[in-house]
Amino acid sequence: MAKSYEEINAKIKAGKAVILTAEEVSRMAEEASPAEIAKKVDVVTTATFGAMCSSGCFINFGHPSPPIRMESISLNGVSVFGGVAAVDGYIGATEVSPEDPKYGGAHVIEALIRGEELLLKAYGKGTDCYPRREVATWVSKATVNEITMVNPRNAYQNYPAATNSTERQLHTYMGSLLPRRGNVNYSTSGELSPLINDPYLRTVGLGTRVFLAGAQGFVSWRGTQFNTTKPRAPNGVPEGNAATLMLTGDLKEMSADFLRAAYFERYGVSLYLGIGIPIPVLDEDMARCVSIRNRDIPVLVCDYGAEGHPAIARTNYEELRSGRVELDGRSVRTAPLSSLSKAREIASLLKAQVASGAFPLGPPAQALPADSTVRGLEIKGRAR
Repeated sequence: MAKSYEEINAKIKAGKAVILTAEEVSRMAEEASPAEIAKKVDVVTTATFGAMCSSGCFINFGHPSPPIRMESISLNGVSVFGGVAAVDGYIGATEVSPEDPKYGGAHVIEALIRGEELLLKAYGKGTDCYPRREVATWVSKATVNEITMVNPRNAYQNYPAATNSTERQLHTYMGSLLPRRGNVNYSTSGELSPLINDPYLRTVGLGTRVFLAGAQGFVSWRGTQFNTTKPRAPNGVPEGNAATLMLTGDLKEMSADFLRAAYFERYGVSLYLGIGIPIPVLDEDMARCVSIRNRDIPVLVCDYGAEGHPAIARTNYEELRSGRVELDGRSVRTAPLSSLSKAREIASLLKAQVASGAFPLGPPAQALPADSTVRGLEIKGRAR
């Protein structure tokens, strides 16, 4: 039995829609068939909370009097890219302070959300229309114009787990990896993860409304390194880091409850971000997708101690969540880098927002590409 977005929204408005989190549907699927789930359930909420380095914000500072063409900009000592316009800048989450490599763009973004004042310094050469050459002042989200989060790559579909075969400890964006495959780290929320519940991106595309750090944001484009050519398990879930999303939202509406700066030892600054996406259960095939359980989600284990990070084993999220997996005949400890408790909080909050009508559903304005791959950077001799 197929359902339309209009029918689902009408049921929500009438207070008759059945809305469950992805974990709740996974439990239901232990006894109910996809056909039964498609008949009973209208919307499934998904969520993740993890490190998403490829994030940042455009900020419009407003014009002082006399005005300035900002060409070199910093906030609390962290560089802001100023090659956008006179008083616009972009701050990336992983940009760091030259004086303190443990403090960076993610900390600035979190401070802005919290309403803190930050030291703005800006310089320009001075022009006839922008005669001022220097600015030093304090700014906050209340004093600037727009702060628009634009994240080039968020919500990886099925990121591999990581281990290390070398004789020394490695410090990576997947955390600290012990020598001789002494641990395995992973960073996806499993059966709660948004794009795992919609592996073919039938309901997620340009214009899809998402929960973004406590605010309502949107999918604005495919994410960078968007790859739909990865091999897929029989249930459609790709093996490896496949699709990603470019997300946009108003930082002034976001909450520090769902956005946190982080520092990974000897790697650098990153940004933990909470994302949730409601998946409408349009038909039996969609019900089958949202019924996925942790044991059914294939996860590659990649060796960060070898060139190219090759996959050396396969596991699943049930095994990873148990705290141990088997590698080379040995039981190896596992640890999550993402927060399952935060993902559950977001999925539950999103469930309430959808039920209240505050989070309307709609079809994508345009589908994301079905056939897209990723290239590496080819090194062609010495650049001069």
